[in-house]
Amino acid sequence: MQLVALDWGTSSLRGALIAEDGRVLEERSFARGILTVDKGSFPAVFESCFGDWMQAGTLCLIAGMAGSQQGWLEAPYCPCPAGFADIAVQLAWIEPERIAIVPGLSIDKGSTPDVMRGEETQVFGALQLLSLTDARLVLPGTHSKWVMASNHRITNFSTWMTGEFYALLSQHSILARTLPSTGTAHSDAAFEQGVAHALQGDGLLHTAFGARTLSLFKRMTSDALPSYLSGLVIGEELKCQQLKPGDNVIVVGAESLTQKYTQALNQFGATTRCVGRKATWLGLRNIANTLNTR
Repeated sequence: MQLVALDWGTSSLRGALIAEDGRVLEERSFARGILTVDKGSFPAVFESCFGDWMQAGTLCLIAGMAGSQQGWLEAPYCPCPAGFADIAVQLAWIEPERIAIVPGLSIDKGSTPDVMRGEETQVFGALQLLSLTDARLVLPGTHSKWVMASNHRITNFSTWMTGEFYALLSQHSILARTLPSTGTAHSDAAFEQGVAHALQGDGLLHTAFGARTLSLFKRMTSDALPSYLSGLVIGEELKCQQLKPGDNVIVVGAESLTQKYTQALNQFGATTRCVGRKATWLGLRNIANTLNTR
């Protein structure tokens, strides 16, 4: 069947019309993340954005924060380990056999639970795109996810608030008075210096203050400081992953972030392969195919 695949996140809404053979026929994007939609208005937003795609017999699968407590319909988390079939069984149906939300994943390691919504679909799509059954993946973002996959199933994952900490430090800490107020070009040298300092340093609570002192003593220009701070927080994230030089990591996400993580991982000595937005569409297509074979 034809599939309407949606990635409905906190700040954006993306959709693709996908043929039965997996071809993407059309894509659309709107600034209608769940935080812009009043409770009860999700059906109207969906209809205005994608109603013309919903022909008779068309299935719609929605990944992401639309399945959260603040979204269209809360979809209970599917516990790890989990694969395509486990997720397909636990779809939250808005309209039976027509519109459903893909559940996120949860994992409980005994002390603190962890969750994801939307990234699981990207992981499954990335495995398919790269013809892999086992992999270590990172999905950079506001809350980055590190994922272990084995035999086409997600077996373990963890969340790192790297993007959010960068925003807090650069906008709401003493560093905000040092960093430029407008966007600057990425500096490879400053970024790599930040990664190196993080990998060798005593932790972000100490190393972050260096962004201020480097400027104070005129050892780094203000335009380079955002790249340096970005290297610090990403390097801190990498330092905690128990990586070894030569390890392979699949980097999944938007090009602007995958480039930074690739640069940092290569600096560490890891090898990388990158996958973009196609991972989400292929992941949803494969979940739909699982439904067709049940």
